Amino acid sequence: MKKYMVDARGKQCPMPVIEAKQALAEAAPGEMIEVIVDNEIAVQNLTKMAKHKQLKSAAEKKGEREFSVVIEAGDEASGTDGQVSVAVPEEETAMLSCAPDGKSNGLVIVLSSNQMGSGDEVLGKLLMKGFVYAVSHQEQLPEKVLMYNSGAFLSCEGSDSLEDLKELEAQGVEILTCGTCLNHYHLEDKLQVGGVTNMYDITESLLQAKKIIRP
Repeated sequence: MKKYMVDARGKQCPMPVIEAKQALAEAAPGEMIEVIVDNEIAVQNLTKMAKHKQLKSAAEKKGEREFSVVIEAGDEASGTDGQVSVAVPEEETAMLSCAPDGKSNGLVIVLSSNQMGSGDEVLGKLLMKGFVYAVSHQEQLPEKVLMYNSGAFLSCEGSDSLEDLKELEAQGVEILTCGTCLNHYHLEDKLQVGGVTNMYDITESLLQAKKIIRP
């Protein structure tokens, strides 16, 4: 199956969306379009465009300033004359934003356990999975997600919450896991999303936060 690659790094809004639309118009249904961008705003606009067109998409942070958005092409026609249109319709122009959105400055979510609440372990893990998923689908996102103690398992290999945490990171949320905790649980080589932090930075983040949520 053919895969289209669009390198939109360094291009200003709304060019990444326009180039993605061009590739989608050329692609056959089921083919994948991978768009590489260098900022969270472009990621937000690309995923919004895909959602607007009812197309499947997935976003991932590849590096410090490198994000990948993969969109599966649908059966959208490219036009009656066979020409590819790269214009963004008015309803989609209104949907796009060339400024960051979605993040609530000062909101920090603390995940100090891989379970939510006390009681049954299986239920607690299921509730935590649901919580992280729900956070990733909110209009207002946190500025940071801090994970320590057994919460460190959530950002590591084998976690059911990895894709949701990667989605949050792709939208500009800072994902941080306690390094001491990773060492304690022998997870140093299993971290799959975000960065490693320390108690000094965790303390500073909590003291400076306007609001802290700990499920």
